[in-house]
Amino acid sequence: MRVLLNVIWLVLCGIWLAIGYALAALICFILIITIPFGIASLRMANYALWPFGRRVVDRPDAGGASLVGNVLWIIFAGWWLALGHLTTGIALCLTVIGIPLGLANFKLIPVSLMPLGKEIVDVDSPVPV
Repeated sequence: MRVLLNVIWLVLCGIWLAIGYALAALICFILIITIPFGIASLRMANYALWPFGRRVVDRPDAGGASLVGNVLWIIFAGWWLALGHLTTGIALCLTVIGIPLGLANFKLIPVSLMPLGKEIVDVDSPVPV
């Protein structure tokens, strides 16, 4: 079932989200000082391609720099990304077929809001400590 949902997601939503996040990463890499944000954006692009069967967990080694980076990210990019995922998720949930895709959009909200200090893992894998 995960594979089917991921394929539907990829065709309808995932490829466009991943391209958007990859373009944002490219801009961050060009600006050099924002490379950590580019890496986080690539992580989100990877997650946006294939979200079913995976989850976001906090990295145990994330420190204060991740906190400061997340605050900057929320101010400059995170709030509108989260708002976009929220509105798209609500719109998808209006149809019966779109409910799982809407829920996947809701899963992307926390990582789009605060991407630094996060890791994408399989649902079946244990939580890192």
